[in-house]
Amino acid sequence: MNPPPPFTAASEQTMASVNKVIIVGNLGKDPEVRYMPSGSAICNVTIATSRQWKDKTSGERQEETEWHRVTFFDRMAEIAGEYLKKGRPVYVEGRLKTRKYTDKDGVEKYSTDIVATDMQLLGGREGGGATGAGDEAGSAPAPRSAPPARSAAPAAAKPAAKSATGFDDMDDDIPF
Repeated sequence: MNPPPPFTAASEQTMASVNKVIIVGNLGKDPEVRYMPSGSAICNVTIATSRQWKDKTSGERQEETEWHRVTFFDRMAEIAGEYLKKGRPVYVEGRLKTRKYTDKDGVEKYSTDIVATDMQLLGGREGGGATGAGDEAGSAPAPRSAPPARSAAPAAAKPAAKSATGFDDMDDDIPF
């Protein structure tokens, strides 16, 4: 049996990288939409995600909340500004982007935000609707198994095809 080839710098150069984030959480405040001089829309939101666990020593339930800054661009920014409201649940997919800035005291700081590429409104009609980002009218709820709407081409959400594994009806068994 031959040993694997040694790791070389050339191998490292061809290695793919991934920058993908998926969060499901609740909006901390109403969206802020503004427009660039070019007319492009930008929407900023904060989304809270929480995790719960039982403390091993005391047995008490613990909870930790993380706040995420999310930025939407162009048509998805306009949709987010129109349909997202404080407290409503949302699914967001995107990538991490770190920026460097100087605060009012002249101190250099860094901020890591999520640049959204996909969004899915969650919950019932009163909870923000279950429409995808591409369903501008909000007239039909998206099926639970529908993938998130893509920001590039608005389209109504379609049900996912039945899988051969038989796991497509197990949504209620997932603990998150």
